[in-house]
Amino acid sequence: MSDEPRIFVKICGVTTVDDALLAAGMGADALGLNFVASSSRRITSGRAKEITRRLPPEVLTVGIFRNESRERVVETANTIGLRAVQLHGHESAEDTRWVAERVPAVIRAFSANDPALARHVEFGPVRLLVDAPEPGSGHTFDWTRMDELELDCPVVLAGGLNPDNVTEAIETVRPWGVDAASGVESSPGKKDPVLVRRFIAAARAVPFSDHPYRAEPFDWAEDAARPDQTSQEDPR
Repeated sequence: MSDEPRIFVKICGVTTVDDALLAAGMGADALGLNFVASSSRRITSGRAKEITRRLPPEVLTVGIFRNESRERVVETANTIGLRAVQLHGHESAEDTRWVAERVPAVIRAFSANDPALARHVEFGPVRLLVDAPEPGSGHTFDWTRMDELELDCPVVLAGGLNPDNVTEAIETVRPWGVDAASGVESSPGKKDPVLVRRFIAAARAVPFSDHPYRAEPFDWAEDAARPDQTSQEDPR
């Protein structure tokens, strides 16, 4: 893997081993596995374990949860062997911190109009993902609003991103990472090889050398080895 700074790319809503290997082979840094009951991209724990088992170690596996009990989030993540979880609901700061102490890494997702973004530091040692007001809708939001949020931290941008708009999104927001689901699909949960390839290529084509966080890339392996890590303990 190149030591050159580059934007973090996450392909979300992966439902099959073939799609997971496709995205990984095309250079995705992370894959999102959805455990939200109401999602058309939801997968079982068995399928998630099969996917994680087949992926190269450098690809981050992220379990997506929404308003699930913190105990189930931790149990599911550690049983399957997920390297991160993404909390995409109304999880409190206290519950987010609790989860972060028991799994390797946490991504806390907020909609762009969520007032809680102003106090994101209360949620502990997590990475932020900013999504459209209707997460999973495939709709974008006004990216210029990100300037108003004044988030002095690395941010993963999501919400309606696709191969045709990701360049503009990166140039406007200058996020640390980007996340796509419906924008790289032929149907819900089925990734389109051409769209995945185009999305990753377009994201990586944007110059990243002058990014404000290029000097501090996030090392997932190092984060997982924090001294206070308790992921092997009873989640209760």
